[in-house]
Amino acid sequence: MCKTVNWNLKGPIMDISRRGLFLKSAGMATCVAGGTLAGNLTKTETVEEEEPKMFFKLYPVGRVEKKGKSVWLRIFDRYADALKGLDGFSHVIVLYWFDKNDTPRKRGILRVHPQGNKKNPLTGIFACRAPVRPNLIALSICKILSVEGGAVRIDKIDAFDDSPILDLKPYIPGIDRRTEGVQLPDWLKR
Repeated sequence: MCKTVNWNLKGPIMDISRRGLFLKSAGMATCVAGGTLAGNLTKTETVEEEEPKMFFKLYPVGRVEKKGKSVWLRIFDRYADALKGLDGFSHVIVLYWFDKNDTPRKRGILRVHPQGNKKNPLTGIFACRAPVRPNLIALSICKILSVEGGAVRIDKIDAFDDSPILDLKPYIPGIDRRTEGVQLPDWLKR
């Protein structure tokens, strides 16, 4: 199904699909009618609509802070009360945004060699932990060292300094860990 999209080249891009954003950045669009290039997008163009149009607003609840060997999850004041009771857990699941990796080109990459190793088979990004994804939501399970005021000190995290934190969830082994029937591909067993 083709849909008409008005591209605003001077202001923020709003109300478009990821595909439309990707195609706009590449300077092209496709339409179901023939699937050919429609040309540069400088005005209203027709692009293919493949998925339901749905948007979500995510608001960071804090930021990752790395200073030397010290790693903190700094929670914004308005969300600090949500930390109450987290000090009773040994680990926390941190959901954050790969903001420094967010480009339309990287959002369009759907297959990679896992771990950047060309010896590993070309794999879909939903079958590996690659930092390039349609939605750049990252997840790390971190050991809690302390909870102090509006901050959680952790052992380490695979995030850049100042990465936006989307949510924190306590790690609960009975819910979050699976051991029975777990299967892994050969490339990950090496």
